[in-house]
Amino acid sequence: MAYSGKYKIKNRHKYRGDADNVIYRSLWEKKAFIWCEDNSEIKWWASEELAIQYFYEVDKRHHRYFPDLVIEFNNGKRLMVEIKPKKETRKPEFKGRKTKRYINESVTFVKNMNKWEAASKVAKDNGWEFQIWTEETLQKMGILPKKIKSLKPLKPLKTK
Repeated sequence: MAYSGKYKIKNRHKYRGDADNVIYRSLWEKKAFIWCEDNSEIKWWASEELAIQYFYEVDKRHHRYFPDLVIEFNNGKRLMVEIKPKKETRKPEFKGRKTKRYINESVTFVKNMNKWEAASKVAKDNGWEFQIWTEETLQKMGILPKKIKSLKPLKPLKTK
């Protein structure tokens, strides 16, 4: 199964935007798209159809950010959603020296915080809610299966 690709919309009446050009960039996004289409509580949804301008502190320039989902429920509630691994939502742990990995994770964290600050403001200004869905969120929602604990090895059988 591909980790990214073009998503084929089943319920075109529920999609807002270009239904022929919906891209998933992770299996989590693809599963969230399926959830949106199958959820009878959702009036409509869109993926990366909304552009939000944000200021990136690292390069001191403005950029555009496209949230993974915008969802409107039948009750009128609107959500703007970003789907990210939990590790990308936390500041990287400094372990005594600035490795290339630590620097890359720090830059990613700053970029995400800048994007999410702008997204939160746009959501608030429009009376929406901004949420970040991690693997834990997706598991609680039933979009991803819950992690299965590994089994303890069997004790060897005693032979007579």
